[in-house]
Amino acid sequence: MTSERAPAAGIGRFGLCSGCSYYPDTLNAHRCTPGDACIRAHSGRQIDRFLRQNPDEAAHFLDDLFWERRAIAARYAAVDAISGLKTDPDEVVRRVVATRLPVEQLAAMLGDADREVRLSVAARLPPAQLNRLIDDPDYLIRATVARRLPHGQLARLVRDPEREVRKVVAGRLPPFALHLLAADPEPEVRALVAERALPGLAAALLQDPEWWVRLAAVGHAPTDFLPPLADDLEPEVRDAVRARLAENPPA
Repeated sequence: MTSERAPAAGIGRFGLCSGCSYYPDTLNAHRCTPGDACIRAHSGRQIDRFLRQNPDEAAHFLDDLFWERRAIAARYAAVDAISGLKTDPDEVVRRVVATRLPVEQLAAMLGDADREVRLSVAARLPPAQLNRLIDDPDYLIRATVARRLPHGQLARLVRDPEREVRKVVAGRLPPFALHLLAADPEPEVRALVAERALPGLAAALLQDPEWWVRLAAVGHAPTDFLPPLADDLEPEVRDAVRARLAENPPA
């Protein structure tokens, strides 16, 4: 019977084992597998599998020359070991850091040049500090801020130049403040206002030039204001008005 032999370093697919500090102990302990879970490979999949099995080793690779090795190591290293990577030259590394740092350390990354980094910061920053990103040049950051900003500060974004940001604001403003967006130049924003408007504002929006804004307003306006729209040019508006009048005739 032929006896089994340990793989020899530097031979065939085990070539990366040559000179590796984890050879042979880690290999023999089945905590790495050449071609599948290997810290020396230039394969993110293999590096990740190695560090997933050996997370205590991650801190040793936080200053590695290979950006992907640093980025993967930042996922597994202890949080208190990765703060020095907030200014790493590679944005992928910084993105990982921004998702793991304690929130009290995120302020240092508010001005990061990479949008994805700032998105992570905007998603995790304490609400009381979000006003520091209200004027971010990227609208996706501002939209994220709008989703999390305390209601009392949302009015600061009603004049945002990007429609998508104002749509988020229209979906979150308290109903009594929706008049701030009732004259928005974009009908999509006005329609969102109409869907949540108090009766008085909804009645005013029944006169909107865009039919889908009028349609959204039908459900909230007092029925006394609806009869003129029973002959609206748009059939969907007419149908909605007639259905509502049938259920709730004007006094």
